[in-house]
Amino acid sequence: MLADITETVREGGVPTADVLRLEGHEVEFIRTDVAQESDADAAVAHAVRRYGRLDVLVNDAAISAGKPLTETTIDEWNRVMAVNLTGVFLMSRAAVSAMLKQEVCREARGRIVNVSSQHGMVCAPRNVAYGTSKAGVVYLTRQIAVDYADQGIICNAVAPGKIVTGKAGPAASAAALEYSEARTPMPRLGRPDDVASAALFLASDEATFITGENLMIDGGWMAA
Repeated sequence: MLADITETVREGGVPTADVLRLEGHEVEFIRTDVAQESDADAAVAHAVRRYGRLDVLVNDAAISAGKPLTETTIDEWNRVMAVNLTGVFLMSRAAVSAMLKQEVCREARGRIVNVSSQHGMVCAPRNVAYGTSKAGVVYLTRQIAVDYADQGIICNAVAPGKIVTGKAGPAASAAALEYSEARTPMPRLGRPDDVASAALFLASDEATFITGENLMIDGGWMAA
């Protein structure tokens, strides 16, 4: 099931639901503002009613103000925190509450994969709200993992580095791409499938003894 605030395309390509349906998957879309408690609770409840249980939650919603401290308004700060951090809290709280009522299946009652960022570990230049929110996601991932490990809940994060998505903006400028290429030890920048494959692994039965981790998908950026 896909939960998002809109089903329309915002970043190029075709809607994710359409891509999955063309590949033969059963997909349902539910409009959800992850920053709203009632929406988060309703999305999880709908998934449980529809499919009988909730095995995996992937928290991927994120926005950015793209401004340094002195230029960021309180409204911009609050909105970024609401989507990027409070949204993860609300969706995870609803999901864990549902998962705890489920029987253990293949060593877990349920799994959560959060999408953090390398900027949860190092500063996001001139982007104070975004970087702070992603650092919070890294901490929240570890907290959930530790608090619920003995009850069969597995929680990890993937932290993308420079991923070429096709989305326009300052991060896609020639200068930004040139800097990222020079900074990344591997001879290419990341692709969306690099992140998706890592998330799929952490959501799978192959990762039953991994929890509380923030897996860097950055081509060696953080190691250099």
